[in-house]
Amino acid sequence: SAAPAGSAACAAEGAPRGLADFHPAVRTWFERRFPEGPSEPQAQGWPLIASGVDTLIAAPTGSGKTLAGFLVSINALYRAHEAGQQVDGVARVVYVSPLKALAVDIAENLERPLAEIAGVAAELGLDAPDIRVAVRTGDTTTSQRTTMLRRPPSFVVTTPESLYLLVTSPRGREALRTVEAVIVDEIHAVARDKRGSHLALTLERPEALCHRRPARIGLSATQRPIETVGRLLVGDRPLPAIVDARHQRDLDLEPELAKRELEVVAARRR
Repeated sequence: SAAPAGSAACAAEGAPRGLADFHPAVRTWFERRFPEGPSEPQAQGWPLIASGVDTLIAAPTGSGKTLAGFLVSINALYRAHEAGQQVDGVARVVYVSPLKALAVDIAENLERPLAEIAGVAAELGLDAPDIRVAVRTGDTTTSQRTTMLRRPPSFVVTTPESLYLLVTSPRGREALRTVEAVIVDEIHAVARDKRGSHLALTLERPEALCHRRPARIGLSATQRPIETVGRLLVGDRPLPAIVDARHQRDLDLEPELAKRELEVVAARRR
């Protein structure tokens, strides 16, 4: 992995650097769900994301990079609730997916760990925050949109086009003023066309909109050069910290010999 010089020094004091630094309910849930421990994208990405620096995680599908982006935010919500801060009705994270179907899947997949972590918290005798997830896409009904704006969810799951509509409407801007992180999933999928250019412009709007600059977290498949995708994520700012876990997977190979001579098979195909 590569990161800008001084990234480690930017880490906020007390930021999670491993499972031991997470809230007990979050940590216990993860240890039970993944007894083998964090994956490489998670172990490397957590401290960077928690420190608030812009971060790009490049890793193959199935490596846990989506959870690497979400878990720090979930932990921050538990810590905020623990400190007596208001969590309910405050938007904290915007998740951007290039596909509407993927956005819906992510929202559903996020609900399960949130419910399980809340269950672990109750088991440990701890109070769990009311963390809600809502989807905003072109298929979202008018009533659902109104509810989201009236009572913003902790996680806003959306698409590049719907995020543009949110940040350009008065009520949408008001709902997103408290956002602390923007997660752009599958960012490589929009890097090749005008959707990427449009998204890059949309990502600039929260800079002046939010109470504090939201950290940008990009999740990408293995791309070369990955720095080009990082540039799309942050614009003309310094490149983000990059977690490059695009190594090849371990392969289990076993040679097999044909039961018949290949000359015979080839002869029949002529």
